Amino acid sequence: MQTVIRNRNKQMDRALRWSFLSFIGFLLVTQQVITYGPLVNFDNHINEARKPQFSGFSGFLLRRLDDLGLRGLTATVLILAAIFISIKFKTWRPLNLAVLSLLSLNLVVGIFKLVLGRTKPRDGFDLLHASGMSYPSGHASNAVLSWGILAYIIYRYARVDKYQGRLATVGVITISLTVCVVSLIRQTHWFTDLLGGLFIGSALLVAVIAVDRYVPSKSQLH
Repeated sequence: MQTVIRNRNKQMDRALRWSFLSFIGFLLVTQQVITYGPLVNFDNHINEARKPQFSGFSGFLLRRLDDLGLRGLTATVLILAAIFISIKFKTWRPLNLAVLSLLSLNLVVGIFKLVLGRTKPRDGFDLLHASGMSYPSGHASNAVLSWGILAYIIYRYARVDKYQGRLATVGVITISLTVCVVSLIRQTHWFTDLLGGLFIGSALLVAVIAVDRYVPSKSQLH
């Protein structure tokens, strides 16, 4: 039992460190956005670059890939999967973690969006406090946190092996990067919006994992 407790504490400490570092990354990107630093110049460079055009079925497919970061879709999939796992394995911990992650995401990302009010690339100009909702990207943060928590719940509470857990991690990274690339192609977000979204989504993800490791669960002791 002491070994289990030590392992959980190590996992919690590691998660807290990664959460702190990710949040620092988010603050650095936010500072660049507020001061119109070099990263914002990079935003303009990417936005002005020629991008591939998609129409018809390819355009439809591109929008569906973008939907992988849509809040309604990610939240629905996460909650339904968490309920299924909770019932199947007789523990409400997966659902509790899913709800905690969604509440924290919407609160933190929503506050920054409202306070900064950044416009989108499609508006043709980059302004703060202009009633925009661009920074940080909800799609990027949703993709990281929602799919990441789902992968974590499956690994910890659906009793899959480490190999399947690693595959799930690769899937989360692939989905998150895909959402970011599609957003750049469709000009729905600046590069810094997406980078900030990845950082804050990651920070919240590992913070929720730290909470799970800190609070003992009778159904999952490893």
